[in-house]
Amino acid sequence: MGTDRIEYRHTAPKSLLNRGTGFLSGYSHSLNPYAGCAFGCSYCYVRRMPVAAFRGAEWGAWVDVKREAAALLRKELRREKAKGPVTLFMSSSTDPYQPIEYKEEITRSLLEVMAEDPPDFLFVQTRSPLVRRDADLFARLGRKVRVSVTVETDLEDIRKRFSPAAPPIPARLKALKELSAAGIPVQATIAPILPSSERFPELLKPVANRVCIDDYFMGDGSGGRRTRSLGIEAIYRELGLEQWYGPDAYRIVYERMRRVYSEEQLFVSRDGFEP
Repeated sequence: MGTDRIEYRHTAPKSLLNRGTGFLSGYSHSLNPYAGCAFGCSYCYVRRMPVAAFRGAEWGAWVDVKREAAALLRKELRREKAKGPVTLFMSSSTDPYQPIEYKEEITRSLLEVMAEDPPDFLFVQTRSPLVRRDADLFARLGRKVRVSVTVETDLEDIRKRFSPAAPPIPARLKALKELSAAGIPVQATIAPILPSSERFPELLKPVANRVCIDDYFMGDGSGGRRTRSLGIEAIYRELGLEQWYGPDAYRIVYERMRRVYSEEQLFVSRDGFEP
């Protein structure tokens, strides 16, 4: 879906920081620079969350840009830090580096605030190579940041079938390589588990020394119910790859990754996202 087919609107939120709950209860807050996501991945559990369900428009067809976000975060961050440790997950229900970020730079403006007044920890989750643009700000955060780039598979034909509007896999690997070379703490996140090849571990090892593996059943916040309601299993059946859909499928990837990674470098589901 091209950006010309997406409805963009500017909003003025009253708050940015949301209390960490459920899967993200290890964090004090989650932080979403946008509402909605242009990538519109078929398997995205956010499709079944209130932010999407009550919109009345297809997930991936709309994005809200949060205006004056930096000023709001500066105020909220100062207030929350006075109460205790602040650990932030960015982002839980949108991609902070989706295409509109090239123009709006909302995410970069938030990082500038955090570089001046750092939280105790910031976890950045994205599938966009645009993330490498902000290496200078990540460097200022030092060990207080981890940048996690989603790489669900090493097979572009599979990626295109499940998330045609998402960035190509080679571009994501390049972003991980550049961030890692710059000394930024990075993680390759294989989530959800899409069919991949035997060579997947050898592609990841040079660009990330830490890998998190998550699937629909552990990671969608409902034991897989949200994902089942999306009918994703039908795509696996259509491709003749049913063995990749199920609560044990992650073991295929985990065992492959163990060929090149130590157990200390491999994380499963929530453990890989904790501060």
